Amino acid sequence: MIRIGILGYGNLGRGVENAIRQNDDMELTAVFTRRNPADLKIATETAKVYSVDDAEKMADKIDVMIICGGSATDLPVQTPKYVQYFNVIDSFDTHANIPTHFNNVNEAAKKSGKVGIISVGWDPGMFSLNRLYANCILPEGKDYTFWGKGVSQGHSDAVRRIEGVIDARQYTIPVQSALDAVRNGENPDLTTREKHTRECFVVAEEGADKARIEKEIKEMPNYFADYDTTVHFIDMEEMKRNHSGIPHGGFVIRTGKTGLNKEQNHVIEYSLKLDSNPGFTSSVLVAYARAAYRLNKEGQTGCKTVFDVAPAYLSPLSGEEIRAHLL
Repeated sequence: MIRIGILGYGNLGRGVENAIRQNDDMELTAVFTRRNPADLKIATETAKVYSVDDAEKMADKIDVMIICGGSATDLPVQTPKYVQYFNVIDSFDTHANIPTHFNNVNEAAKKSGKVGIISVGWDPGMFSLNRLYANCILPEGKDYTFWGKGVSQGHSDAVRRIEGVIDARQYTIPVQSALDAVRNGENPDLTTREKHTRECFVVAEEGADKARIEKEIKEMPNYFADYDTTVHFIDMEEMKRNHSGIPHGGFVIRTGKTGLNKEQNHVIEYSLKLDSNPGFTSSVLVAYARAAYRLNKEGQTGCKTVFDVAPAYLSPLSGEEIRAHLL
């Protein structure tokens, strides 16, 4: 039985707890929180809630720690820290900063003899794998990734961290005309701004400088600066009524040519339509937790991404069962 710890019990942490219950070879051992542990109620009766300050003391009781913090400020600190004590998984999704995050986690994991798998989810994650497969299969072609329409947890979290913001939801919206042109094989050259728009719904503190908040959102590097972004200020009642769900999805498309004279046109498309972004992301995290456990048992150490993990490590089935039923 693989013993799992959850660090952070927001939407993603709760999703991880639910996903563990669907995997018979895993058990939730502990949840670690920055809140008062006595105030946190979880669904797993056999697991206990601890202060995050006690996590290091549990190093011999947890096989894999799934870190459910935000990419803006939590994971860059938490993942290198906790890989000193545990095999870890995170969903770091600031694409531009993945190489730096990888190096930081790799250095710590090599020293501790643990495995850290970073940037696990659907993008980065499942979308990344499909981009890689498509590039290898169609070496002469063009890549397109469209997200949404849906709520981005990372972007919403980044907005919530702005001074004066109580709550926020950020929707990523694909530009339909751009998506249609790609599917039609037109191979358009699209800028970041031409592929997506971003829409933010923000609950601000009473008396907060809304103009400053809007400016900080629209100019935030790696999140909003490269997009046309609309900001709406609403009250908490409207937030709860109209924006309580966390749907998402998107498309990874590669167009390419084969044949002696490149006369054959092909389109590879992988899509996701998710009722719950954290519900799906957490399921991916749990599958990769199994992989981290197995890799470390084999003696592997250091940081990995989804590119480095063979698919068979994700499955609870044996190699014989996979070949018989899924190949």
